[in-house]
Amino acid sequence: MKLTKRFLTLALLANLALGPTLAGGIAYAGNHGSKGKNASTKKGTKHNKIAADLRHQLGNQHGAGMVKVILQLDGKPSGQLNALLASNGVKIRKHFTSLDSFALELPLNVVNVLSQFSEVAFISIDSEVMTLGGHVARTSGADNVRTMSADGALDGNGIGIAIVDSGIYNAHTSFTDTQTGQSRIVVNQDFTGEGRTDDPYGHGTHVAAAAAGNGIVSRGEYIGMAPRARLLNLRVLNGKGIGSVSGVLAAFNWLMQHGANYNVRVVNLSLGMPAVNSYKFDPLCVAVRKLVDRGMVVVSAAGNNGKNGTGQKVYGQVHAPGNEPSAITVGAVDTHGTDTRADDTVATYSSRGPTRSFWTDENGVNHYDNLIKPELSAPGNKTVFAQAPDNFLVAQNPLLDASVSNSPTRKQMMLSGTSMAAPLVAGTAALMFEANPTLTPNLVKSLMMYTAQQLPNFNTLEQGAGELNVDGAVRLAKLVRTTINSSTPLGASLLISAPPAPQTSITLGGNATTTFSWAQGIILGNTYATGSALITQYQRIYTYGVLLGDGVLIGDGVLIGDGVLIGDGVLVGDALGVLIGDSTMLSDGVLLGDTIHTSNGTRFGAGVTFINIGVLLGDGVLIGDGVLIGDGVLIGDGVLIGDGVLIGDSIMIALSSLINGDPSTAMAIVPDDDTDYLGY
Repeated sequence: MKLTKRFLTLALLANLALGPTLAGGIAYAGNHGSKGKNASTKKGTKHNKIAADLRHQLGNQHGAGMVKVILQLDGKPSGQLNALLASNGVKIRKHFTSLDSFALELPLNVVNVLSQFSEVAFISIDSEVMTLGGHVARTSGADNVRTMSADGALDGNGIGIAIVDSGIYNAHTSFTDTQTGQSRIVVNQDFTGEGRTDDPYGHGTHVAAAAAGNGIVSRGEYIGMAPRARLLNLRVLNGKGIGSVSGVLAAFNWLMQHGANYNVRVVNLSLGMPAVNSYKFDPLCVAVRKLVDRGMVVVSAAGNNGKNGTGQKVYGQVHAPGNEPSAITVGAVDTHGTDTRADDTVATYSSRGPTRSFWTDENGVNHYDNLIKPELSAPGNKTVFAQAPDNFLVAQNPLLDASVSNSPTRKQMMLSGTSMAAPLVAGTAALMFEANPTLTPNLVKSLMMYTAQQLPNFNTLEQGAGELNVDGAVRLAKLVRTTINSSTPLGASLLISAPPAPQTSITLGGNATTTFSWAQGIILGNTYATGSALITQYQRIYTYGVLLGDGVLIGDGVLIGDGVLIGDGVLVGDALGVLIGDSTMLSDGVLLGDTIHTSNGTRFGAGVTFINIGVLLGDGVLIGDGVLIGDGVLIGDGVLIGDGVLIGDSIMIALSSLINGDPSTAMAIVPDDDTDYLGY
């Protein structure tokens, strides 16, 4: 076959320094690198600066009325732009100085004029954001790592985890430091405008305990991943579990300015909205990238739209900001009420990839991101963690009370969803940073994927690299050289000693154990890589300011030989899809995959072909399991309305999953005896 010359090069994004603030008119706080992102559009084609749902609203209302939008800048505002915004009834609601963004309220008929200014990067609706809603420490391997630190207790001590959610019930005993008796919630900030930081909805308290509950209740049965981590309560969802893009951006802006004061290394986002706009321009995704480039791991729930109203599988429903490639996007696993991992499956409601967010070029053509997501899965079905008193969820569904205790400060509740899976990954990241503070977010993400367990009979778009393995991820984190930095040459030794055998054994109680192999691979944007070089040799994709997919050149489905070595010695697969490693970012010994597999439960890439990666590179509609992949909106009765909020299937499936989960056996409930357990 003839080798074509067309390649898609994934963009390299640098984190640019913030500039000074200008006085008068609209202030400007620096360049967020949109020009770098825009350069990744195909062949230099210019993008439409107005989001698709906003264009839809403009067409329906013919420019009449007011609209709340997020304005992203890509340069110093001109005098003409300042004059326009000052003379057309525009209200500057919020200025996110560290994100180069604004929340505005303005007449619809100003939007098109505003988009013509060269310093304007993107204009999108200030849409609604909503929630995506025991024994996991044992089955995930977290109990294995408790004694791995120098002081005998690896527990997240000193690491800050920001819980961006519906608030936290501060008085719950799960958040007490068992050694000092003080609360581990070190910050309480409200970004909803309600003027409160408790949790009337009930979601954030449960999420916070999953990440960092101390296990005092019921002899540690419901302990979180990092039981001594500091928690930052950044409340962005109101008493009904609803927030806005501007509210989440305000929390991100606060983290950019103050996160370092609390050693915030992890941000948990068990929330989201339909992923319509490409990650290159979506304001939440752009802001997440800034947090990651500051050294924070951002964990995002994939969403609970894995099936439609008739129970059919749906692909392409990963929520924003889970469609951002720098985030760790997490799907939900159903453990079927057992400690063993042998029967674990991907929850039916867990959102599947690929990401179907898109950007529109100047000719009106949509270009889809089609990233492989989620990257990981974790237990999320019928999990038991802390309950906020008199919360909305339990008031509407009393059976969510797990009947563990009658004390308001010790009550536990049962919830299901990717919202519950995400904080398990966030807590694991805190343990990894405690074990090795020099890790980068990309390296944390890679080690988690490499050590994950592949679940049999599920494809990569369902489970990512596999189910979270805390034991393996932390063991590798401790072995990474602490002298690694941006100057470390490609291919240099990554570990201080030989890597361990790629498998984990977890003690389940008594003499019972469960043993499984590691996936031994990582996801790289539109493809994946395998090989021991990923953990034995330093890869430049592990540094700051880049994506894991950077440096991977992806062809258009043309076969090159049969497993030949090209260029720098990176093996090209022998199936359709030309995949050539870039010798500046990936070392020899990294094998790039060319098909997405339905796993046989062993190593990443082993199993039967589900779909060719070359298909992901196209901009058309994809087919998987006979189900059409949706383009940012849910197939079925989900209807896109007004401000871009989905009604119908989207909310019903998400809430149903949160409350009921998959119809499997729940973990046995262990009642609390009001005795504080301190033995973890």
